[in-house]
Amino acid sequence: MHETREINALFHLLDDPDQEVFDTVASKILLFGKDIIPNLEHLWETTYDESIQERIELLIHRVHYQDLQEAVRIWTKNGAQELMQGAILAARYQYPDLSATQINTEIDRIKRNIWLELNNYLTPLEQINVLNSMIYNYFGLKGEEVSYQRKNQFFINQVIEGKKGNPVTNGIVYQALCAMLDLPVYAVNIPRQFILAYFDTFYDFTEPADPGDYRILFFIDPIQGQIYTQQDVETYFKRVNVPALPAYYKPQSNQRIVQFLMEEMAKCFRNDKEQYKYDELMNLSQILE
Repeated sequence: MHETREINALFHLLDDPDQEVFDTVASKILLFGKDIIPNLEHLWETTYDESIQERIELLIHRVHYQDLQEAVRIWTKNGAQELMQGAILAARYQYPDLSATQINTEIDRIKRNIWLELNNYLTPLEQINVLNSMIYNYFGLKGEEVSYQRKNQFFINQVIEGKKGNPVTNGIVYQALCAMLDLPVYAVNIPRQFILAYFDTFYDFTEPADPGDYRILFFIDPIQGQIYTQQDVETYFKRVNVPALPAYYKPQSNQRIVQFLMEEMAKCFRNDKEQYKYDELMNLSQILE
């Protein structure tokens, strides 16, 4: 953005010790949107006062965050149709300059390889065996239980690059591929787990539906693709002393999955220094309500 007299005047006030003055200046700078970022970056490079550099970094973060909030609103308003796009938006919180191209290219490559192996004569279980082979053997995706110390496993770009995720991000990769391949696989609301289920038909999220209208054929653990039966899940409910409510078997919308991803991601930032990140991620998740 071409520097104007107004921008220069605002930048000169960034070193004002009065917090109220800084907040007013910051609010005015945010009104310029993403176009102001190159100016802020140039100012950071030519500033040698660390406290002012910190303020500039905070401003750049706020501009990116403001832009991300709007992108999440648009994704939601447009029906949250692509799960992978939602996961990419969540990753943009930590990686604001993230390009979706490389992620989408890799996902499309895996999809093509799976599609070549699928045919109309395969049973649902055989279809999932093909997926498991391609995702976990050919692509080499690994999975671990959720740990809030392993932050990178919550960011889809890091999962695709490092080929290691947790149940939530692995599950998003898995479900996104199933959607691209027209397989009725959805995350279900099993307590304390992120589990996918293969349904006997596609679920229409635009219509209110009774979970009893849809039959689950089997369940899939996205950590490594292990298959579970209905009896396995019922045994799990008994073990954790939770009643098997019908709502637990209801497919989760893309919107709810990305909301859950953001809520889990937020838990990685619970220390005092990064508490603001927890608050911002929870705020982003609330946009998805």
